Amino acid sequence: MQDLFSQTPVAAFIFILTIVTSLYAFSNEQVYGKFMLHPYSVSRGQRVYSILTSGLIHKDWGHLFFNMFSYYFFAFTLERMIGSWQFAVLYIASLALSDLTTISRHKNDFWYNSLGASGAIAAVVFSYILFDPSTKFYIMFIPIGIPAVIFGVLYLAYSAYAAKQASGINHDAHFYGALSGMIITIIFFPGIVKHFFSELSRMLGG
Repeated sequence: MQDLFSQTPVAAFIFILTIVTSLYAFSNEQVYGKFMLHPYSVSRGQRVYSILTSGLIHKDWGHLFFNMFSYYFFAFTLERMIGSWQFAVLYIASLALSDLTTISRHKNDFWYNSLGASGAIAAVVFSYILFDPSTKFYIMFIPIGIPAVIFGVLYLAYSAYAAKQASGINHDAHFYGALSGMIITIIFFPGIVKHFFSELSRMLGG
């Protein structure tokens, strides 16, 4: 862990903070009440801070584990690739941007709340895909690796579809978090677009 803090301080800090805050919230309902994103309030200028704090808490152990498992495999590597302050901007900005559609869609729904770091983590994963689209992603219960670029297309398509269903999961945050991660990465590294297509061409044998 000491090496992670010295080499990737931002990713390590976010990782520890999210786990500690989530575990604390499991036994403290007041934290949930204050930290959850409440679009009804945010759209009226109240609890605006929850756009960020909602990414520090999770619904349950499974939600926390899945998000932090995904984060662990991509965030530390990505920070080494793009730099610490760039990673900080990408993560925090994507966390906020991923919630904008949710706030707009549910601004009149008093009973709607959202929580979790999924939007920001989707941004991290999709930023990574731009750098290495041919790497293989291994998903639970699927014994073969899926090329990252194919995973990305399927993920976006599924998120867009699922966002229209009443599932109780904020798929809008997943979709717009992923888009935010790619856009911010391109702003920081305009040459990544050429690199991405060169990697795709190589992958396809072109």
